[in-house]
Amino acid sequence: MSDTFTLAFRPEIVFTDESDRLTVQFATHRFTLDCPKPGLRSALEHLKHSALTATELTALVVEADGVEDGLNFEAELQKLINLGWICHSVLPLATAIAIATDYQLISPVFDWHQHFTLSRFAFLRQENQQFVLESPLSKAKIILLDWRAAAVIGKLAQSDSLFTLERLAESLIDVKIVRSLIQLLIATKMISLEPESEALAEWQFHNLLFHRQTRSQRLDDVRKLKMPSFEDSERSHFIKSPMSDGVIFLEKPHLEALAKTDISLTQAIESRQSIREYDNQPITLNQLGEFLYRCARVKGVYTHEGDIMNIGEFTKRPYPAGGALYELEIYPVINRCQGLDSGLYHYQPLSHALYAIADGNSEIEALIFDAWKSTGQQDVPQVLLIVTARFGRLFWKYYGIGYGLILKHIGVLFQTFYLVATAMQLAPSAIGGGNSELFSKIANLNEYEESSVGEFILGSLKR
Repeated sequence: MSDTFTLAFRPEIVFTDESDRLTVQFATHRFTLDCPKPGLRSALEHLKHSALTATELTALVVEADGVEDGLNFEAELQKLINLGWICHSVLPLATAIAIATDYQLISPVFDWHQHFTLSRFAFLRQENQQFVLESPLSKAKIILLDWRAAAVIGKLAQSDSLFTLERLAESLIDVKIVRSLIQLLIATKMISLEPESEALAEWQFHNLLFHRQTRSQRLDDVRKLKMPSFEDSERSHFIKSPMSDGVIFLEKPHLEALAKTDISLTQAIESRQSIREYDNQPITLNQLGEFLYRCARVKGVYTHEGDIMNIGEFTKRPYPAGGALYELEIYPVINRCQGLDSGLYHYQPLSHALYAIADGNSEIEALIFDAWKSTGQQDVPQVLLIVTARFGRLFWKYYGIGYGLILKHIGVLFQTFYLVATAMQLAPSAIGGGNSELFSKIANLNEYEESSVGEFILGSLKR
């Protein structure tokens, strides 16, 4: 345990001192000490109200309670560090706070004459009117308490061979404190002393950050302490309001008859493929309607007794969705479809209808052109299905992993698209990207409320 840093309980810790009992609580976890010895009580109080090193804290226990108790305190203190309950500080510059459990802060031995460079994964952001340094490689975030800490970070981000700690300290702060900050950055993996491995070198910053953020819940996420409640049901209703007066009601297929004539699930899975070449006769409106009905209609609306999250109505659909919230919307962009004019439409899954949003024009053609370019420039797509997410429908509950969950939903919806298209003998293909800004402009959407998150093309199968 390094003596370079001072230790304290993290800010969210609740420390209660009731004469002969001490209680320390973080989130839903707590421990209680009945009749703690004077040295232990003093050390815990210092962890809450002041800043001492591990050695100084242990010395308090040893002096008042004895050597054996001091050894026990060291072991228990390490457990609290591993749980993420303890902050490490270099005052007055910075404090490292754990954001994940199984936390360790190990300061390795290194050559002070080597060149230190900030990790390419480290980034600064603002939180509660303070600069915060984070990295997807680290299990801690570092709160910058002083502008001089930001100056050190800025210099470490530059490849300046003339930069030395001594030169920085001359104009800013004592070199010993700067050295301690460097050690904190190394211990939290904001600075890496070793070259990147081949595996790590393949990762882009945003990909690794997204991966980390959506795989585990952070210790500093205060919203997890209370039950989420859906407070925006009007704007994020379970069914989106009609987007125009131009409505086309679609025919509903007879599922019982299809169950007798469809190919088997095994056949659909084994023969599924991406197809980007089409027949001269384009897909028909009835085929498009059957496809949308089988993939994405609302099968039923229901409510839960004891709806403690205030969600209201839930829906059942052919594909699964986290919490049955169903944030995805489907917008068919029509290039060639028998029985349907070219243009942009919105699919209403409850009434099984299309609502016209925009007639065929140069902007609609640009969406089709982008899809054509993204799929190898084979046949021009007959129908482009743009899938959006209404973020407010999901983020209130799955705030930490919401966007990752949306991409999972896109995956299951696209597989449903593929299997139904295969059963219907249509030509399906997913697309890797799209122009969200152009689509938001055409559909008149606020992209922070609803934006395209997936694209899929569909057409008639070449005979």
